[in-house]
Order: sequence, then structure tokens, then C-alpha cells
Amino acid sequence: MGAAMRSVHPARRRLLVLVLLAAGAMAGCASGARVQRATQGPTSGEVWMARFVQDYGRLPTFDEQVAWKEGLESRILAYLSRRPEVATSPRASQFRFQRRVMVGMQKDEVVLLLEQPNTMTSDEVAMRAAAGRFWEPIGRHAKEMWIYPSGWRLYFDGDRLVDVIVADRRPLE
Repeated sequence: MGAAMRSVHPARRRLLVLVLLAAGAMAGCASGARVQRATQGPTSGEVWMARFVQDYGRLPTFDEQVAWKEGLESRILAYLSRRPEVATSPRASQFRFQRRVMVGMQKDEVVLLLEQPNTMTSDEVAMRAAAGRFWEPIGRHAKEMWIYPSGWRLYFDGDRLVDVIVADRRPLE
């Protein structure tokens, strides 16, 4: 590129350098916004809807939504009856009302709300790539990653959810 730059008029060279710098800066901003770290993950409804649309190519009917919600409620009630220490804790509202996974949950609790992940991996290269710029703090504890629809990546250390990443989404509010 050095010889090509010398043959360009100095004013055009400065303009070319500015355009390249601006493009690089914009690319850096775009890539930084692509991966976000969160303390709470997706809701059970969000994951179910994404999977339904992916599988059937349409939105669910009212009856399909009601049937899914009733099934989820039954699973949650059964889980809470088996785990009275959770049922009587403030965490119970996480299952009953918010239905959103959050850092600190156990794997069985995540599966209760979101069902099985689309993919599971303990490959450090894949986990690092998914975490992007957040890998350094996540990598200290993460031993396994579960991938869910809509860009959600959940990181586990043993049985405990230790971090959450969401990719290719508008900034979380």
C-alpha cells in the first residue's frame, strides 16, 4: 500500500486515510455493540416463541400459547413443590412471575424455564468467540456454554449459571 499511497495526490491521500480511519472506528463500534453481558437471561416465553417461529414458520395461535403457558405453570408448580426451600424464598417469584433466568441459577432451574439448549459446548475456543470482549472475566469461571435462540449464551461453572451473553441484539434497556 506504501507505493500506492505515494502515487496519490497529498490531499486525496489525507482524505483516503481519514475514510479508512472512520471506517475502522465504525467497525470497532459495531463489533463492540454486537455482544452484551447481562445478569439476567431470556424469559421462557421469549425462547419458546423464537423456537416456535423457527420450527413452524409462523406465530403460535392463542390456543397454542395457552397450552404452552399451562404446561410451563404445571412444571413450575411441580418443581416448587419438590423444592420447598426455593418455594418459600424470594427466588420463587423468578419462576412464578418473571420466568427469566438469572445468574446464580442451577442447571435444572434453567431447563425448567427454557427447556434444553439448542447446543451445549465446553470447547473453550467456541466459548471465547461467543463471549467476545467479555471473555477475560467470563473465562475465569465458565466451563460450559449453553446456546439458546435469539443470541443468548449461558455460561456455567459446574451446575451454576455464572454469566450471560446476548449477541446481535439492540442494547438491553
